[in-house]
Amino acid sequence: MDLHPSNSLTHFELFQRYDSSIGKTISFRQVQLEEDLDRLHQWMHEPHVIPFWNLAIPREQYREHLCKFLADSHQTLYIGSLDGVPMSYWETYWAKDDILGKFYDFHPEDQGIHLLIGPPSFLGKGYIYPLLQTMTYHLFQHPQTEKIVAEPDIRNKKMIYVFQKCGFEFQKEIDLPDKRAALMYCYREPFLRSVSHGKIIYK
Repeated sequence: MDLHPSNSLTHFELFQRYDSSIGKTISFRQVQLEEDLDRLHQWMHEPHVIPFWNLAIPREQYREHLCKFLADSHQTLYIGSLDGVPMSYWETYWAKDDILGKFYDFHPEDQGIHLLIGPPSFLGKGYIYPLLQTMTYHLFQHPQTEKIVAEPDIRNKKMIYVFQKCGFEFQKEIDLPDKRAALMYCYREPFLRSVSHGKIIYK
């Protein structure tokens, strides 16, 4: 997989790659408060997002929420784009410092992922799978991380399927403070082996 280094990118972009399966360039950059506030606030009010994120709140209240999340050192917030068009929101986090760490026997280097597709026009086109592959690969660039975790809402069958397709394995159902979730693990060796064996194509 070819992730271009950050010094070859602009506008806070961290990494990108061209995905031949969808014919588009995938890129990620960190969330910027003033640039992304209205965009993310709008996405949180989309009908397909509301049931799983519970953040369809007034703009100023969401601004406070986003400021708090941006200041939280245990997580990093990203905008995912296709051909330069912002279309997804990502939170990656260290599980040991997250509420999830209270619900399973974590390793100190475990990382986790939350994600959503914002604009409805990007739904149902197979985009989320290569995006998730790219982010998962990126997290495994931290050499001590042997496992990446996810906890999608148990009702969100489509998202659970996408995680499974990307190599995440269902472990058990857990009751988090805001939802009943499917605890899922993706292990370094099987994921990277699938990349090297060509099951996941990066060209």
